[in-house]
Amino acid sequence: MINVDEIRKDFPILSQKINDKELVYLDNAATTHKPLEVLNAINNYYTEINANPHRGAHYLSVKATEKYEGAREIVREFINADNSCEVIFTKNATEALNLLAYSYGMTFINEGDEIVLSILEHHSNIIPWQRVAKAKGAIIKYMYIDKDGRIPKEEINLKITDKTKIVAISHISNAIGVINPINHIISEAHKNGAKVVLDVSQSAPHMKIDVKKLNCDFMVFSGHKMLAPMGIGVLYGRKSLLEEIPPFLSGGDMIEYVSEQNATFAELPYKFEAGTQNVEGAIGLSVAIDYIQKIGFENIKNIEEELTKYALEKMKEIPYVTIIGPKNMENRSSVISFIVEDVHPHDVASILDNYGIAIRSGHHCAQPLMKYLEVNATSRISFYFYNKKEDVDKFIEALKKVRGWLGYES
Repeated sequence: MINVDEIRKDFPILSQKINDKELVYLDNAATTHKPLEVLNAINNYYTEINANPHRGAHYLSVKATEKYEGAREIVREFINADNSCEVIFTKNATEALNLLAYSYGMTFINEGDEIVLSILEHHSNIIPWQRVAKAKGAIIKYMYIDKDGRIPKEEINLKITDKTKIVAISHISNAIGVINPINHIISEAHKNGAKVVLDVSQSAPHMKIDVKKLNCDFMVFSGHKMLAPMGIGVLYGRKSLLEEIPPFLSGGDMIEYVSEQNATFAELPYKFEAGTQNVEGAIGLSVAIDYIQKIGFENIKNIEEELTKYALEKMKEIPYVTIIGPKNMENRSSVISFIVEDVHPHDVASILDNYGIAIRSGHHCAQPLMKYLEVNATSRISFYFYNKKEDVDKFIEALKKVRGWLGYES
């Protein structure tokens, strides 16, 4: 087991105080903090290079191109893609999903076709497909969950049929932390001739992602949820599929030739990377990946499982706290959603903030799920490898005081 106290020294933000209390950061599903190695890499880019890649013959532009394309290769190795041209840099997973919806969906979805989602999906994996369905006359079907937040095999088999053209699914729910049975989902989709869009935003920071073993057609994730800066994301797609679909954005660097009336597009991956790119973001992502691999996914798993199990046990001891989603460690991640009786989740978050504890509250960009669960919102904690047992203890201690702030018995 690695020394978490030593790791925390790499994250200066964790040493600051909130309301005169040591920061307890439990909002990692929303965004993670950045280690010094990532911050230094971004600073070094701006102080030593700072040039536009692909567009200049001078030294700085060549160096920027090397760094940018080197980052792409690191991402390729990280997800085990066949070719670096299958790695497209985007702003985030949301942009990547929109790219797929408009480029692939608008091209290949026809009237009467079916798009299958899960009720667990983030809005960014719902709204783009809604717009495709309305524009093309297609139908959206949802796979629903059982009382523990899991998608039953029967539901998968029922909803994915020979009419299904796209299955868009999250690997892990950002709202309730359940790990979806993606192997079975992907198998059923391909059996019926459908393409699979996999959102690994909540899994890529925590477990090894291998696109060959997963056998997905497209995959998306955001860098800021895995120690990288905001504004950088990744779309993976099979080369043969990416070659078939039109570009999402148009402009500089995505063209081969432009005449007054026509244009031809550049080869992959540049066809999908119009305009000046977030070079420092790509570099930051590559350094973040190196940092995560240095920590090791086995260590990350051990730390998070210990913290999650400990937190679940402590929370179950509080009679007025209800856990939303999986109640045990089976097929769950380090995301825990919960409700405090008689207290709105926003009030829970605000009160905990007085103790220096940062958590999430709201619908977590999953309003259809909240409606299905018959709740308006939840509170949510989420761990990463720089969290420690003392963070859980401080959270539990403060959680027991929440109701007292509003005049209820604790």
